[in-house]
Amino acid sequence: LPTGFSEFDRVLGGGIVPGSIVLMAGEPGIGKSTLLLETASNVARQGQTVLYISGEESQSQVRMRARRIDATADTLFIASTTDLGTALDLIEENKPSLVIVDSVQTIYSADVDGIPGGSTQVREVTTALIDVAKRSSIPVLLVGHVTKDGSIAGPRTLEHLVDVVCQFEGEPQTALRLLRSVKNRFGPTDEVGCFDMSGEGIEEVRDPSGLFLSDGDDTPAGTCITFTMDGHRSLPIEVQALVTASVLPSPRRATNGVDQNRLAMIVAVIYRHAKINLLANDLYVSTIAGGSAREPADDLAIAAALASAATDCPIARTTAAFGEISLTGQIRPVPRLESRLREAARLGYKKAVVPRNRRYDGRKPIPGIELVEVATLADALHALGVDRKRRSGKGAGAEEKA
Repeated sequence: LPTGFSEFDRVLGGGIVPGSIVLMAGEPGIGKSTLLLETASNVARQGQTVLYISGEESQSQVRMRARRIDATADTLFIASTTDLGTALDLIEENKPSLVIVDSVQTIYSADVDGIPGGSTQVREVTTALIDVAKRSSIPVLLVGHVTKDGSIAGPRTLEHLVDVVCQFEGEPQTALRLLRSVKNRFGPTDEVGCFDMSGEGIEEVRDPSGLFLSDGDDTPAGTCITFTMDGHRSLPIEVQALVTASVLPSPRRATNGVDQNRLAMIVAVIYRHAKINLLANDLYVSTIAGGSAREPADDLAIAAALASAATDCPIARTTAAFGEISLTGQIRPVPRLESRLREAARLGYKKAVVPRNRRYDGRKPIPGIELVEVATLADALHALGVDRKRRSGKGAGAEEKA
């Protein structure tokens, strides 16, 4: 059963399987209810009957939100109840093609002791909904609350009982939302769906290639582009670095989207093997729009951005860098390099600095992009034009002699 969102279908493995139970978890206010209400509307507009059961909002509140995001349909029925028996009766009476329960922690059974949201109640409610779904072949989408540490509230058996567990995540300060599946009996668990949240609802982002890049055609010093793998998707990430003189006894290291421990290691390797001393400087490294550059393949881009900021030599916007940096200054191979390069070529990148890997000698060249293979960090920075020699040509000769 297609959801009407190709990004949602991608994460689920093609669509909603009849009789399946999908658990959608996420932080409060992240947009879970909005996504599922629009999904209900999309399915209803396909001629299917959809039942939306809300235990958190009244019927008028859900209807008001549906009108605001244009998610109304003739076959979309809204009910507001917290009683499990009433919810099961509504399902048996309407025989819908899809049921959405928002949320599983607010529904309770009168036959079981315990407060709503407790382990006993959540287990009983989920088991009853699973029984109805399997017996009637009706798919059920459940909204699940999360605790303050980000795990799904309720007993751990809740995740074992359902067929699919999805995490809806993103920063409340940004409009970008990412949907991932951490458990999927019918599809992969390494796919990611991209959505954009706005006052008019939620929209899917089918081509997220420009989400984590800054606007403008200028090439300031201190930036470098890399491509990171998120599931089967290759996303361009812009790493920005700022190097300033420190007035503190202990220089400051501030990061956003980059692992701080990894940054400390890269700074030490740059000093030891590229002869660029940043140990006494304040360093600020960040990605654009909440992107994440935390996989080892992003090491070279971080090092290149730091070297570019230190030497005041910009890196061309059409150049990308890939590679894991070892403590010996070697550039190690990265997984799925070909997927990264093909996406870079599709987006118009002309040059890529990549690790030298003899296992791939004789591979087919990717049209439109020039590959520069390097073995060490010094070679990579030289290929990118941000090495120590370039720095000395910028008026740092006195410092080099000293």
